[in-house]
Amino acid sequence: MSVQTLDALMVRAADPAQPDGRGIQDASGDRGTDAEQGGLRPRALLARLNTRALRTHFGTVSGVAILAVLLWRLGTGVFLQGLRRIDVPTLVAALAVGLVTTVFSAWRWQLVARALRIRLPLGAAVADYYRALFLNAALPGGVLGDVHRAVRHGQSAGDIGRGVRAVVLERVAGQITLAVTGAAVLLTLPSPVRADARQFAPLAALAAAGVFAVLLALRMNRPSSRGGRAVRRTLGELREGLLSRRNGPGVALSSVVVLAGHVVMFVVAARVAGSPAPVAVLLPLAVLALVAMGLPLNVGGFGPREGATAWAFGAAGLGASTGLAVAVVYGVLSFVAALPGALVLVARWYTGLRARTASAAPSGAYSDEPPLAEGEFAGSAPAPAPVSLSALVPAPEVSNSKYGAKAPARLASSSFPFSAEPREGRPMTPDSV
Repeated sequence: MSVQTLDALMVRAADPAQPDGRGIQDASGDRGTDAEQGGLRPRALLARLNTRALRTHFGTVSGVAILAVLLWRLGTGVFLQGLRRIDVPTLVAALAVGLVTTVFSAWRWQLVARALRIRLPLGAAVADYYRALFLNAALPGGVLGDVHRAVRHGQSAGDIGRGVRAVVLERVAGQITLAVTGAAVLLTLPSPVRADARQFAPLAALAAAGVFAVLLALRMNRPSSRGGRAVRRTLGELREGLLSRRNGPGVALSSVVVLAGHVVMFVVAARVAGSPAPVAVLLPLAVLALVAMGLPLNVGGFGPREGATAWAFGAAGLGASTGLAVAVVYGVLSFVAALPGALVLVARWYTGLRARTASAAPSGAYSDEPPLAEGEFAGSAPAPAPVSLSALVPAPEVSNSKYGAKAPARLASSSFPFSAEPREGRPMTPDSV
């Protein structure tokens, strides 16, 4: 035992306040100081927080936390009163607006899929889009329906990667339209963020120009690496799916109609919640709410949208409670507009269940009679043993004078079981034809 180790043991025995020898470095140098050990504690805490369960449910927990804070600060009376104002004509209007936006969204998806050489009928696209909207509204995260739509379409097309890229490009088209239209609205119409938007606009324009320059350089170069080829393929699909002459006008038109439908739904929700603000005032607030809806930190769509709308209405002088009520009514109307997706989901499940049942059930599976033995037939005696055809029909005699010259060749080939002449009654192969 070394002298340093003895000194450490003596200090530990003399100082009972440090039973573990904390703060003392032993002879091997493994134990650090208090500062070093304190520095490891945040890392251990971050390691414990960085778990798969927390990453999976982080969006749901964030949405619940936002709603809890809003209800704690603003109460429940205002938006409950707004929910009581929802009547049958409002629900019919929500279903009508949802039908228009869903059909145009499915058409946009069809155009993008066609550009990627994937066949997608419009009727099937509408049904799948309704199902995805319902899953987005019913499940946490707000994107699980789109994920399901992408994977199922890729599986049906035989290329999951291409199906996923078609859905991603279709969603990107909607986000680009929202960004361009929203920037124009926030820069021109009065809103709580117009001054900040005007200060941020030059920086955003420079960033967009830089991104465009990088994409153009990647497009012009011909990288030989695998990653470079993947980037070039993605850019080519982006140009063909969204910016080509064949698809560009249709994608732009459908995206504008879908965005207009969401704004109309927001105005209807504001009227139901009792907000008397004009449409020109509600339009930038709707843009802020739609931008907040894109954050995947929600519970069935509820969360950031309610927080952003409450803040925007409060900053505009319309009341934060009114903004919360408008956002909640908008969420309810959006869920009602997506309810046909539940019917599609049930119909697809029932059709698949019947198909699996029909394919899995053999004939006579529902009969009360015991299973037949091998070789028996229902209502008859056991089947007779098979009779060889050669036993009933005698083989014809072969003339030696006719085939005598070919005997050596036939004897040589008869050593192989499947190389006989067709006249001998044995199986034929290509060699004997």
